[in-house]
Amino acid sequence: MACLQNQIVKLLLVVLISPATGWADNLDIRLADDRGETLQLSAPATRPAAISTFGADVALALGTVPVAVTDYGIQGVPDYLASQLNGVRGLGPRHQPNLEVLSSVGPDLVIAIRRYTAKDADQIESIAPLLALDLITVQDSLRAVELVGQALGQPTKATELNDRFLDRIQLLKERNKGKVTETVALLTSGSETPFVYYDHFLPTALLEQLGFNNVGGETPNTDSGIPLGYRISLEALLKLNPDTILVLPTSRQRAFTMNPIWPYLTAVRTGQVYEVPYYWKEGAGPIARERILDDIQRLLLPAETDE
Repeated sequence: MACLQNQIVKLLLVVLISPATGWADNLDIRLADDRGETLQLSAPATRPAAISTFGADVALALGTVPVAVTDYGIQGVPDYLASQLNGVRGLGPRHQPNLEVLSSVGPDLVIAIRRYTAKDADQIESIAPLLALDLITVQDSLRAVELVGQALGQPTKATELNDRFLDRIQLLKERNKGKVTETVALLTSGSETPFVYYDHFLPTALLEQLGFNNVGGETPNTDSGIPLGYRISLEALLKLNPDTILVLPTSRQRAFTMNPIWPYLTAVRTGQVYEVPYYWKEGAGPIARERILDDIQRLLLPAETDE
């Protein structure tokens, strides 16, 4: 963990002092996003729009209400942010945002997930500066929070959010020290074959850092981080036989749970199958990632004891 924190500190120093990615001498804000593109703002943004739940999450955490935000399709605006987004215009799903609505609200910054906006980047940039981010790993989250903090004129607060997050990881890691390593799988899909996530995906990376063994394994593509995981048969899952299974929400019945193999999984037999909320799908925001830690602490970590 100390090694990770040292790497993060070095990364944040580069972000903060580089003339290509921080505050320039003329007080303009110049930021390099995860496309390698540099965007320039003449002043901190006050009307950000979010083509990502992350954009809304981080803006709210930094004290700015976004002017528009994407949703989870038929599930709508994420529940954990809904009360703070009353009256905010909806842009539809993140993979197909309504650019007419985006233009109509007059944003001065668009915070987006890079892989969902690559095809529309030119159109989006004709509306407002685009900050396109990867938002897959813990490191992606830390960097993205710092970049948005600079864009919104809140670099110190962004750094504080990251520091508090890293400190909490270390605290929870200490609580789980010495405990027998348990295996865990994070699954999604409503089909007959579930999708299991690799270790680098933010929620599974947090589980790994807190002493759990994610059966999804390491990503074969460290450069792009895509795909996030893979389809796994119930026969293969039974061989891995995780102690705990976490399942992401779906609008359909999970067909894989109807498979006759499902009841034989250890996690099913011991009642260690838990549905986790939608923010586990897009957990890079400061609010979401704290909630993920809340869930891990509540469901999987030993209770605190008075000494």
